[in-house]
Amino acid sequence: MTDNRQPPAPRVAIIGGGPAGLMAAEVLAQGGVQVDLYDGMPSVGRKFLLAGVGGMNITHSEAKPAFVARYGQRQAEVAELLQDFDADTLRAWIHGLGIDTFVGTSGRVFPSDMKAAPLLRAWLKRLRELGVQIHTRHRWLGWTNDGALRITSPAGEHLIKADATLLALGGGSWARLGSDGAWVSLLQARGVTIAPLQASNCGFDVSAWSPFLRDKFAGAPLKNVSLSLPGATPRLGECVLTASGLEGSLVYALSATIREAINQHGSATVQLDLLPQTPLAKLQTALSKARGSQSMAKHLNRQAGIDGVKAALLRELASAAAFNDPALLASAIKSLPITLIRPRPLDEAISTAGGVLFEQLNGQLMLKALPGTFCAGEMLDWEAPTGGYLLTACFSSGRRAALGMLEWLQQPAE
Repeated sequence: MTDNRQPPAPRVAIIGGGPAGLMAAEVLAQGGVQVDLYDGMPSVGRKFLLAGVGGMNITHSEAKPAFVARYGQRQAEVAELLQDFDADTLRAWIHGLGIDTFVGTSGRVFPSDMKAAPLLRAWLKRLRELGVQIHTRHRWLGWTNDGALRITSPAGEHLIKADATLLALGGGSWARLGSDGAWVSLLQARGVTIAPLQASNCGFDVSAWSPFLRDKFAGAPLKNVSLSLPGATPRLGECVLTASGLEGSLVYALSATIREAINQHGSATVQLDLLPQTPLAKLQTALSKARGSQSMAKHLNRQAGIDGVKAALLRELASAAAFNDPALLASAIKSLPITLIRPRPLDEAISTAGGVLFEQLNGQLMLKALPGTFCAGEMLDWEAPTGGYLLTACFSSGRRAALGMLEWLQQPAE
C-alpha cells in the first residue's frame, strides 16, 4: 500500500524578535515553513517601539545612489541586500499592512500617524495568521555539542533541534531592550570572526567642561549651527551640550568619522560654527562696531545674536585675546574647535558598528563556518546614520536571510 502522507514541513528557529527577525519569520511562513521565534524580552519589537517615540522614521526617500552611500564602507554589501527590498518596496510592504506613509520635509518617511505601535500590531496579527509561533522570555544560550539550540525560559532550559536557524540578535546598544551583544562570544567560540562592536549614532565626551558650563548649560540645545572635521564639508543642524560633551542629530551624523579619528589619533577636533548663515566678513564688521560702555555679552547679543549656551561655549573655548580683537572673535564664532576624546558608552548609543563580518557569510547570509545558521540585522558588520537607513537594512537583511534559508531547506540531504 502506497503511503501518500506528506513529510512534515521544515521547522526553523529565529532568535531575536526585532525587524530583521520578524521580517524573516513572515517570508519563511509564507514559504510553507514552520517558524518558531524566540526572544528574551517579555514582548517582541521593543527597540523598534522605542525608536518610534517622537515619530516612527521608517525609511528615507532620497535617490538610491545617495541612499546606498549612507552605509559607508559596507555600502557594496548593503546594496546587494537592497536590490529586491529597498525603501520603495518597504513602503509598499507597510501599505500592505493597512498603514499609510508620508514623506516629511527632510525626506524621511513616516507612518501617517507617526507611531510604531499600530504598525507592529498589524504585523504581529499577520504573523499569527501565518502560523508563526512567538516565544517570549526565551533566551538563547548557544549550542550543545550535537548542535541543538540551548534556550532558557521561566520553565527551565530547552534543547531545540531546528532544520535551520536565523540569528537576528541586534547589536550591543540598549541592553535593557534585549540588544546586549552577548552573542559575540558564542559565535567566536564557534570560529566566527566578529568585528568589535563600537558605538554608532552616539554622543562624545570632551576632557572636561568647566563647572559653570556643565552646571548651567548641560542639556541646552545648540540650534542652527554647523559641525565639521578638518577637510570635510560642514553639516548644518543642531546638537545638545551635555554634562560631558556633545550629542544629538548633528553629532550622530558624523559619529562614524569622529569615532574612527579617535581610534587612530586618540582624539578628534571638530569645528563648530555658531552662526553658519552669517559670512565671516559680515560678522567681523558687526563685531568691530564700538560697544562703548556695553558689556561684551551685550555686544555679542546685539551685534551677532550670540547669547545663552552659544555665548557660554564661546567664552569657554575661545582665547582671552579673541575678546579684544573683533577679527579673532569672529573667526572663533565661525570655527570654534572642540576636542572630543571618546564616544559615550556602547549601551547609550542608538546603534552599533561592527559585528559578523560579511566575509564570514555567503550571499544568502549563511555562516560559512556553521552551515544552516544565518545572520541578519544589526548584528552584521555595517552601520548607517539615523534617518530610516538602519531600519531599512534590518528589514532587507531579514528578508534576504529568509530567502536563503528557504533555498537551503530545499537542498537534498547529503
